[in-house]
Amino acid sequence: MHRLQSAFLFDLDGTLIDSVYQHVLAWHEALMKENIELAVWRIHRKIGMSGGLFANMLLRETGLDIEPERIERLQQHHAAAYRARVNQVRPLPGARELLTFLTQAKIPWAIATSGRMETAGPAIETLGLDLSQVPIITRDRVKYAKPDPDLFLAAAEALGVDISACFIVGDSVWDMLAARRARGLGIGVLSGGYGLEELERAGAYRVFEDPAQLLKHIDELGARR
Repeated sequence: MHRLQSAFLFDLDGTLIDSVYQHVLAWHEALMKENIELAVWRIHRKIGMSGGLFANMLLRETGLDIEPERIERLQQHHAAAYRARVNQVRPLPGARELLTFLTQAKIPWAIATSGRMETAGPAIETLGLDLSQVPIITRDRVKYAKPDPDLFLAAAEALGVDISACFIVGDSVWDMLAARRARGLGIGVLSGGYGLEELERAGAYRVFEDPAQLLKHIDELGARR
């Protein structure tokens, strides 16, 4: 019986790099620039979506009008505020080691993030790896971002692997929902601030603390050290 080639598709923020709270504060600053008050915890619950959908939901929660121009301004404010904080961003524990292991084991992997390249690019560089042969799918390259499955489907296609053989690793319920819709196997990590039960309810097959713990138990996913 032919065995499908397994692959790993990774979200970026909160999954490989410790950047969720920089994004939260950047969105908070962007909202303040538009004189919109919203509690920081409410912002955190939306991290992981595409910027446009994120802004739509935030404005809807405040009961304000959602003009396309305002959403565009919010995204621009957010990008500028995040770039000012990107020097605080670091890889999560075990992230570099996990990606190095997969590369050495010849297990395909890719990054699929709801961020646009202008914000994702500098953050990806903090991983300090040679990513020249690794597909990086950003919001710029698909019609819809999470919770739609397009990012992960595009990443699997770029690797030339069947999406049903992919482990989709993410930190948010939006990642797990997108994984289910893509027909991949969702693997959750707690390093983005979502809880175990939340990720499992959203469809995570397994949940690990962070990339370091995932690497420690990688054989449980069929990958061999």
